[in-house]
Amino acid sequence: MRSPAMLNKIIPLTLAAVSLCAADRYLEKLYPEWGQSFEIDEMIYQEKTNFWDLSIFKNKRFGTVVAMDGIIQCTEADEGIYHEMLAHVPLLAHGNPLSVLIIGGGDGGTLREVVKHETVQKVVLVEIDGSFIELSKKYLPHLSQGAFDDPRAKIVIQDAAVYVKEAEETFDVILCDSTDPVGPGRVLFTSEFYGDCKKLLNPKGIFVNQNGVPFLQKEELHLTLENRKPHFKYVEFYLAPVASYVGGFMAFGYATDFKYRLSKKALQERLEKVTGKMHYYTPAIHKAAFELPQYVLDAIH
Repeated sequence: MRSPAMLNKIIPLTLAAVSLCAADRYLEKLYPEWGQSFEIDEMIYQEKTNFWDLSIFKNKRFGTVVAMDGIIQCTEADEGIYHEMLAHVPLLAHGNPLSVLIIGGGDGGTLREVVKHETVQKVVLVEIDGSFIELSKKYLPHLSQGAFDDPRAKIVIQDAAVYVKEAEETFDVILCDSTDPVGPGRVLFTSEFYGDCKKLLNPKGIFVNQNGVPFLQKEELHLTLENRKPHFKYVEFYLAPVASYVGGFMAFGYATDFKYRLSKKALQERLEKVTGKMHYYTPAIHKAAFELPQYVLDAIH
């Protein structure tokens, strides 16, 4: 899921996210001076709910495309890059994750990757809008691939900020697959939220979230780093190139109290126990993803 700018106590929203379905094209415009458009071969579904304005359509190049509130959320062609890197980097780093919390992720893509790990005994997915899960099952079955029916999965329809504040169970890994920091998603980028997540992590637990595109969202990168620092000993970022997220590399925030140092050999041994074929993730990519380009280093220092 996308994160164009930080809001409220973090960064005021100054960039309008506008979606335009003009004739047979869908225009995403996160920035006044730049945008991207997709040819609509078939509009599959459109609906405006209390939570978001949703469009699902077909495109020859990207397959099924999901857009929410004027922002491209995922495409069939490149969602595997995003979901694999969000899930497998922390799960394989941990090595023995028994319990996982997914915040957001109503499309089922992150859940699909998590249940590939046989060590995982319990996955709780907290989604604010249950209707989006049902729409995903109907129109985006290639994303979840039956993961919602996995007996280890528990689906909770609730505001995630409330859930992490009130929950008593703990987790080895927390994956925040949130939408933009507007409306319901705003609170998921605050220091208070990160602190609540930290309380739910077991010793050596890992928290990961999507953190925008650093080339265009440097302020977001820096301020989310500052919001996590009070709660975790090690706060880092890693990157992955997701083609439909304009602006270059997508950043993932990574936070833990335990410094994991794993060789490619160790990661490969763990990966061999994960079911299914990877589209993007490899142990070499895992390690290289934490090597940041200079413009990202400049943004976080």
